[in-house]
Amino acid sequence: MKIGIVLYPTFGGSGVVATELGKALAAKGHQVHFITYSQPVRLGSFRENIFYHEVSITDYPLFDFQPYETQLASKMVDVVKYEKLDILHVHYAIPHASAAFMAQQILKAEGIYIPFVTTLHGTDITLVGKDPSFEPVITFCINHSDAVTTVSESLKQDTLAHFKVSTDIQVIPNFVPPSPPHGAERAYIRSKYAQDEQAILCHISNFRPVKRTEDVIRIFAQVRAQKDCKLILVGDGPDRYACERLCRELHLCQDVIFLGKVRDTVHVLEIVDVFLLPSETESFGLAALEAMAVGVPVVSSNTGGIPEVNIHGVSGYLADVGQTDQMAAYVLDILDPANLQAMKVGALQTSQKFNLAEILPQYEELYRKLVQKNA
Repeated sequence: MKIGIVLYPTFGGSGVVATELGKALAAKGHQVHFITYSQPVRLGSFRENIFYHEVSITDYPLFDFQPYETQLASKMVDVVKYEKLDILHVHYAIPHASAAFMAQQILKAEGIYIPFVTTLHGTDITLVGKDPSFEPVITFCINHSDAVTTVSESLKQDTLAHFKVSTDIQVIPNFVPPSPPHGAERAYIRSKYAQDEQAILCHISNFRPVKRTEDVIRIFAQVRAQKDCKLILVGDGPDRYACERLCRELHLCQDVIFLGKVRDTVHVLEIVDVFLLPSETESFGLAALEAMAVGVPVVSSNTGGIPEVNIHGVSGYLADVGQTDQMAAYVLDILDPANLQAMKVGALQTSQKFNLAEILPQYEELYRKLVQKNA
């Protein structure tokens, strides 16, 4: 099949999943065309069956805000027509689903029918979607998509609760692509951040308020008071300065490492012992799954889709949002030598049900049904 994938090309979860999905489809022989405003950060180097189409943003002085949605729709029309695409898969509702509908109608007027799948990832429903000014558009686009998927059962229920949905929604969870082990390299890199006897905690996010990154600092402070350890923070965003300031106030600076944005986070996760995700809400918790996939237990909040990923007492622990004392206690429990290895094994085994080999066929089957239906 020839598949067009529309995504945000950034470090966010939706962009990461969409890019990895496209790479996996290409590896199976499908022709994949990424359509977005810049090259996806996880796309990597030249690969067979992968093509990138950039949506150029023209700086017309007439517009205060450039009409990206219109330009994206025009690009989608062009790629579908001249690359003979079979299907479009758009990730994140705004503006991708509305642009896909516009492109579909333009092509239909020219005698070309292209089905499109909309995958809802989280904040397009739980944050942006709750804005009354967006609700009519999101509802329309969901109901006029040829198929709709969500990354968790929790997000599906949120969508049904907040929008008048008349179409079926299929849950296809996020996944982690397999990565080769880096045994010797891992030990060397780890030695650059911590001594052998020190534990390493980690958090990866966009440092937005919903991630509660200051809670990460508070959890670490309590753990460090009882066990020698380091904290690695990956990512950047509006709350980074507040975290840096809190580290200074709590005299933690010598033990907290801010790495900023990292393209391939698996190399960081391979050297840590516990991953922290105390978010206000998460539609899925991809960062937690990526940690579990390399055998790192997770201490997280018990919210949104996280309990579908992190199994309490098996792959890590869950606590109510804001319960930093409880989360710190759970970290110390995991780091107990009597528990650590079992929790690492539990995290790795739990992640296997989100293996790419299990998830990819679900998307392929969905594409085939839609293409055959409209043949």
